Amino acid sequence: MQNYWPEFLTVALVHLLAVASPGPDFAVMLRQALCQSRNNALLTAIGIGAGILVHVCYSLLGIGLLIQQSILLFSILKVLGALYLVWIAIQCLRARAGGIHVEQGPATGQSGIAALRLGFLTNALNPKATLFFVSLFSVVISPDTPIALQAGYGLYMALATSVWFAMIASFLTLPQVRKGFNRFGHWLDRLMGGVLLLLAGQLLLSTVSGSEPPSEPIPDTGQ
Repeated sequence: MQNYWPEFLTVALVHLLAVASPGPDFAVMLRQALCQSRNNALLTAIGIGAGILVHVCYSLLGIGLLIQQSILLFSILKVLGALYLVWIAIQCLRARAGGIHVEQGPATGQSGIAALRLGFLTNALNPKATLFFVSLFSVVISPDTPIALQAGYGLYMALATSVWFAMIASFLTLPQVRKGFNRFGHWLDRLMGGVLLLLAGQLLLSTVSGSEPPSEPIPDTGQ
């Protein structure tokens, strides 16, 4: 185990850079933290971390490399991810003044299952995350590393991701922070919708233009 500490530290550093970079996960987390209850925001953070386990599993099984090398499979993944981002963006763009930043009850607010599912699907359907984890398990992590240890890396990244976004959720759901967003919160919501639409458009454009996934794994820190 002692011989694998340098590898683990490299994995941890690369993952930290990836999870801290702006992307669909961050945009969705920001909206959840400012528009939903703290519990729902935390559940979304857990869902994002759980979504990482999907990427870890197929990377360990070698399926991720197959997806990366297949134009058709990778295009399907990009289209599914783009359509899901469009659906989330529409919800953001429909935001009305005074219609968010309220602790809603079960009858009108988002359910816990929906909040968890939102985080899970946002990460699991992110093709950039696919490239990132395939690259990570192909370039950074040695093939000689025991599978059990590689799975341990994956569990660490899932947990670290959940903790990172849970800290963001905890900060943004503070009453003082929410109060500062009350007057223009719906505009921020619409801005997030615009950002998600741009991300979705980028995915669809790359699919229509016939761009191929890289033949060699290239680390990508954009999640």
